[in-house]
Amino acid sequence: MYGVSNLAGRGGWTWYTGSSSWFIKVGIEEILGFKIENGYLIINPRVPESWKEYKIRYKYKNSIYIIKIKNNSMAKNVFSNNNEKPPKIKLEDNNRINEIKLEI
Repeated sequence: MYGVSNLAGRGGWTWYTGSSSWFIKVGIEEILGFKIENGYLIINPRVPESWKEYKIRYKYKNSIYIIKIKNNSMAKNVFSNNNEKPPKIKLEDNNRINEIKLEI
């Protein structure tokens, strides 16, 4: 933390420390629920009920994954390219745009 008058209270080196890693870990993995493990995309969001929907665009090698999450407490369905899938999806380098729709 800086103590000089024009910079007082600011933390200038936070993005050079572990805080950026924690931002990714907490924000993307734990809140948005977006994790990659052993070549699989795992979607397990923990967002507030007030969030109606959100979208993640992820580039995997030569493929694009567009993940649309709709917050609907009545449903628990995952759809990938219009086919029902479990919330653990094998990532494929298929040179395509892959759409995944999830209702939580």
